[in-house]
Amino acid sequence: MTMKYVFPKTASADAVRVCVTSSKEDEVVRVASGNVEILLGVSEPEKMTRRKLILLFRRALILAKSKRAKRIFLDVKEVMFSHLGLGEKEVGEMLATNFEMANFQFTEFLTEPKEGFPFVETVEILGASKAFREGIERGRIIGEEVNACRRLANLPGGDVTPETLANEARRIGKGKSNISVKILGVAEMEKLGMGGVLGVGKGSDVPPKFIILEYRGGRKSEAPIIFVGKGVTFDTGGINLKPSDSVLGMNMDMSGGAAVLHALSLSARLGVKKNLVALVPAVENMPSGSSYRPGDVLRSMSGKTIEVLNTDAEGRIILADALHYAKRYKPSLVIDVATLTGAALVALGERASAIFTRDQELETKLREFGELSGDFVWPLPLWEEYDEEIKGTFGDVANIGRTRWGGAITAAAFLAQFATDYRWAHIDMAPRMTAIDGEFLAKGAAGAPVRLLLKIAEEM
Repeated sequence: MTMKYVFPKTASADAVRVCVTSSKEDEVVRVASGNVEILLGVSEPEKMTRRKLILLFRRALILAKSKRAKRIFLDVKEVMFSHLGLGEKEVGEMLATNFEMANFQFTEFLTEPKEGFPFVETVEILGASKAFREGIERGRIIGEEVNACRRLANLPGGDVTPETLANEARRIGKGKSNISVKILGVAEMEKLGMGGVLGVGKGSDVPPKFIILEYRGGRKSEAPIIFVGKGVTFDTGGINLKPSDSVLGMNMDMSGGAAVLHALSLSARLGVKKNLVALVPAVENMPSGSSYRPGDVLRSMSGKTIEVLNTDAEGRIILADALHYAKRYKPSLVIDVATLTGAALVALGERASAIFTRDQELETKLREFGELSGDFVWPLPLWEEYDEEIKGTFGDVANIGRTRWGGAITAAAFLAQFATDYRWAHIDMAPRMTAIDGEFLAKGAAGAPVRLLLKIAEEM
């Protein structure tokens, strides 16, 4: 449900007012007129931060939905905390982005109740300047694409295959002269020597795909930024089968692929003046008589061989081929995004994605962009010493480390073997695959890191 934003001089009689109060707690009250008002408790406005403002906007929508409000209104001056130093356009963008994200719910397989689902349909904003309105429109588009990513990631594994991801790329590119789509099938990947993608995909009845989505927003001669997204549409673990309590939710193991597709779509909709490429190796990791096995040695597109010690470390194997493929573009920057390791979740909890790079300037930029976008990230080390831990015995590199420790780091060290000859960072978004309590989002996919990728596209 995408909301309608209007800018009247006075609020409609049936609109629910949203305002900020000095109370410690949020309240929903009924005033003398009989109307409901939503009071957002901000007891210490001087301590408002950018992070808190994001949550404030989401809280407002969640409270409105809890009262089944279809139309709400607020005054701009209620949400301009001057000490933050934010312009009206920026606040407008934050408001609309987070209103859209909080209003989202995955309902495609639910029977609609008689009273309908509790979505807010219209937001009336009083006192909005031209800049604030521009921010609202930009934020609305950002929120739409984040939610489109969430929808795609939430779809059941039985409804999303590599071909489904390919069709999503085709939909994004349809009718757009500055976007091109190319889908490589098994035969094309065999010619390229993509032994990683083909090896992981062998166990499924559904053939793998390699998705290439290109956006031309910059000069023809300008080197592109490349986003690489893990597209494992369902991950059973393969022969190293996941335990039953771990396999639920593995329809979302393509969240990185969904994120890069919709980051490119978002960049195109906003007219970002850069050349961008999204690469998504898309597979199912299934156990069968034809599955790749522990002990197999796969030859990647780069020529390096990969010793398979665990078939449940499949994401890095398919990304190896995509990272090598990226070289042909001579990119200015490559960012890969993957729900790669539970170890990242153990290290950071569920509030930030882990980032890895040996480029200190890039690491600093990504942290800054994370704070600005709301897709928070935190660095983990990628020292060269970790390379020793993923050396293979019968292949050039092993797909897991020698010990159980530092699994997110050794996974990144593995990827670094293939991300050569260009500027690169790896985002392990496993901690941010799903929304958590306290961030005022519906259960399911969180839509990370679409907003961060947009920031990278615009600012790098």
